[in-house]
Amino acid sequence: MPQSDLVKNAVGRMVPCKIDQKSFRPFAGAFASPPEKDKRRVGPKPGTILHPGQDCLVPTIRDALERIELQNGQTLSFHHHFREGDRVLNLVMAEIAAMGIKDLTLAPSSLYSVHEPLIEHIKNGVVTRIEGGSARGKVGRAISRGLMEQPITIRSHGGRVRAIERGDLHIDAAFIGAPCADAIGNCNGVKGPSACGPLAYSLADAIYSEKTVVITDYMEDTPVIPISISQEYVGTVVKIDDIGDPAQIASNTLRITKDPVNLNIARNAVKVIEASEAFHDGIRFQTGAGGISLAVTKFLGERMEKCGIRANFGMGGTTEHMVKLMEKGILDKILTIQAFDQYAIESLMRDYNHIEVSAGFYANPHNRGTAVNLLDVVVLGATEVDLNFNVNVNTHSDGLLQYPTGGHSVTAAGAKLTIITAPLLRSRIPVVVDDVVVVSTPGETVDVLVTDHGIAVNPRRQDLIDRLKDARVPLKSIEQLRDIAYGITGKPQKPSFKDRIVALIEYRDGTLIDVLRELEPAGNGSAGYEPVQG
Repeated sequence: MPQSDLVKNAVGRMVPCKIDQKSFRPFAGAFASPPEKDKRRVGPKPGTILHPGQDCLVPTIRDALERIELQNGQTLSFHHHFREGDRVLNLVMAEIAAMGIKDLTLAPSSLYSVHEPLIEHIKNGVVTRIEGGSARGKVGRAISRGLMEQPITIRSHGGRVRAIERGDLHIDAAFIGAPCADAIGNCNGVKGPSACGPLAYSLADAIYSEKTVVITDYMEDTPVIPISISQEYVGTVVKIDDIGDPAQIASNTLRITKDPVNLNIARNAVKVIEASEAFHDGIRFQTGAGGISLAVTKFLGERMEKCGIRANFGMGGTTEHMVKLMEKGILDKILTIQAFDQYAIESLMRDYNHIEVSAGFYANPHNRGTAVNLLDVVVLGATEVDLNFNVNVNTHSDGLLQYPTGGHSVTAAGAKLTIITAPLLRSRIPVVVDDVVVVSTPGETVDVLVTDHGIAVNPRRQDLIDRLKDARVPLKSIEQLRDIAYGITGKPQKPSFKDRIVALIEYRDGTLIDVLRELEPAGNGSAGYEPVQG
């Protein structure tokens, strides 16, 4: 994997300008790389023309692969709305391996532990590249230790759509696990025994891919209603027994925290919001689905109700807690790209003001309008935060690839107030450090860090510092929080890396914000951490 000389980007990270024949632009700043004026959105070739009365239905996945004429070297995409409950990717890849097809690029919106069979497909040459979200569990650990010859590319939700529309990520075949579909390709995720909620991550894939295959386990007469992805973009439909388990969408960490320390972090985060200019009638917010973030949703709703404040919309990965704010009249609308529980899924069916939106609508920075730019406040997590407020959400301190960027960097850039919530220590490992292992979100887009040992405000936000001085919150500098953490645990030892790059961390605009290098053999895995962003 030949690399050109490294250059220092705007967050001080050394990144390559070229790997093999592919060139990269170094990150120049959160708002420094607007769309190139001479570029246009790409488009797929015209689809299969059906005769009157024909449909797109084929009996098996093998028939679908043969119909789309899948070939060596192509790029295939998948979505992750089922998270750990997904069965579609493994079924499709097993069939592809059995057909002897090789040298494929996978472009999933994210990979999970359930996708562990990919490790053998990589070893056997079926898959040689991965571009898209990230890789969790054993897949992520194996990649961190040098499984792949080519580095995986990690993109945010909005950055992935930008890459597809621009042509940076060309998809030959998109595979969409749809809980409800008809024989001509219309589909949604809110009906059927495997209902998972929106199909928002895969809309761009369906529109821009050369071929689109819908795989379902529940069919209705044409047309299904509602339509999340329409027949305009689908050429093949397959019905199988089981596409996924929606019970595995939410993990134990996607429940409101009961830890008194974390509850206090959530309460202090709400105090920060209340003291800021963001707390006003018509507030627009995203609070996430982690344990602390869910507590923030609850406490923020209580304060809004007490103060007579009504929110314009809430957004992001949606849970029962968000829906109940709408049902109580505290929140007017919900914009959803991922439903995390059955209550949220059912709400999409019954509530007129609960709207499914695409990942592009949500966060593509090169749209004419993107929803994240409307946010007054976003509350996010972190595995590490450094003295420049740079945030790592892709690895833990051990350097093992575990989590996607998801909506982290895109919402941080769009919101007027970006709050990071995290305990100062996890398993006696500092969260606040001198330098993060990798930069997922640049510090210039982060305003506040709320921990159990105090609240640090980015010096860029003197206006917020002035407001919080009167809010009776425990203000500290980021250096003081670092010193408290190191005083408890000692200065942590950095993981040891080889020179070879195993992951490229793209910022939302397509520039390279950081890279992750192969871990030395001594690197050990970590367990027990809370996912920081869906």
